[in-house]
Amino acid sequence: MSSEKAEIDYKTELERKLVRKLDRRLLPTIFLVYIMNYIDRNGITTARLQGLEQDLKLSDLQYNVILSVVFATYCPFQIPSNLILNHVNRPSLYIGVCVMAWGLISLFTSQTQNYGGIVACRIFLGLPEAAFYPGAVYLLSRWYTKKELALRSAALYAGLLLSNAFGALMAAGILANMEGKRGIRAWRWLFIIEGSITIVLGMFTIWALPNYPNNTSWIVGSERRLAQVRLAEDAGEADQDNVEDTPLRGLKLAVQDPLVLTFALMNAAQLLGLSFANFFPTLTRTLGFSTTISLLLAAPPWILSGLICCLNAWHADKTEERFFHLAGTWWIVIIGYIISLCTKEIGPRYFSMFCMTMGHAGYALTGAWVANVIPRPPSKRAAAIGIVMGVGNLGNLMGSYTWKSEWGPLYHQSMIISLCALVLSSVLALGIRQHLVRKNRQLDEDERVAMRGADEGRVKEAAVLEGITFEQAMEKRKGFRYLY
Repeated sequence: MSSEKAEIDYKTELERKLVRKLDRRLLPTIFLVYIMNYIDRNGITTARLQGLEQDLKLSDLQYNVILSVVFATYCPFQIPSNLILNHVNRPSLYIGVCVMAWGLISLFTSQTQNYGGIVACRIFLGLPEAAFYPGAVYLLSRWYTKKELALRSAALYAGLLLSNAFGALMAAGILANMEGKRGIRAWRWLFIIEGSITIVLGMFTIWALPNYPNNTSWIVGSERRLAQVRLAEDAGEADQDNVEDTPLRGLKLAVQDPLVLTFALMNAAQLLGLSFANFFPTLTRTLGFSTTISLLLAAPPWILSGLICCLNAWHADKTEERFFHLAGTWWIVIIGYIISLCTKEIGPRYFSMFCMTMGHAGYALTGAWVANVIPRPPSKRAAAIGIVMGVGNLGNLMGSYTWKSEWGPLYHQSMIISLCALVLSSVLALGIRQHLVRKNRQLDEDERVAMRGADEGRVKEAAVLEGITFEQAMEKRKGFRYLY
């Protein structure tokens, strides 16, 4: 008995070392990339404060089109991109090239001279940017167990939250100090500098990111085997596709699953409710301060949101709970909207902006929750994440027209629309939770039901990886439960 305990302790220690190794290399890379992903996509909102509309002679409607047209490619391309990612052997190369591509397009945006030129840049920007967030969530799900995934997804999403803070601070410095340098407007320097940083980061990404557990060059020997075994133990099946699990079959399975479509609608409502983020510098500007002060005021709410994001996800993993950790943050946003609807005072309105950013602190759990409840086959999981993120970003597209300048400076109509969207997302999330509760209850009552979702080929592969018999692997498969 003591030797068996010693073996378990030894394996646990090896697993800790593997996770720490992944955390040191994978997490900082995707964190930095996501910062630049969001900064490059939303640089347009800060450039607006320093003459972009005037130089390109844009109307309010044209500006809204420029803001939203990126989603015309960003939303639909997320699904095929994730299918490609699941099919290629080197996701590090695929993602790295996409990072360099959107950095180059961001740099080209600085050279636009009219409405047509900037629209073209925004359309092309959505293509490579679509590969990153759903791709990164899927890549994390190929390395981390379901009890580890929420915190790692939050570390990724914290990059977006802090990008709002760092992007505002970076923009404040560039817009305040680069105006007219070498005869170039400051808003053009904004795109030149940010795009150049992203291109260099893309080169680094190709080297730093892992591929998959079976072919990552810096995970070898016993670590490589352990990386595959622990995921097989987590779901009772090997984390790999069978011969018949083609990308198209994975897409078909995902589309036919009502749970995936419910997640997608929930995410669309959620992102519509949180679409204020695309206009946050404009919102802080309504407090009545200068451009530089407005950008500086935009940073603290997002910094706090990034910290809460990680703490919330850590607790979600610790308790293995998902619904309240996600929906609870929406309810804080609703409180923020209500405060802003009830007062015109600067102090309460700025406090309400802190409440609003809390919604994004919970958003990180969305992709993790999808990966948790749709674990196998990987081709279906990749398609499901792509669908949920792609359809969900239609909420951002609708949100581009929700925060109309004519409704400013208080934006009461915008807040009412967003508040209603968050109520809808709460109802849908509650429906998902109750559905998973019923499925777990059914598994508790009849363990044989657990076998219906098991693929014999992947269970056999899991048995080989773990060094146990097929019958023993089937018994372990009975322990699988959904997180809700």
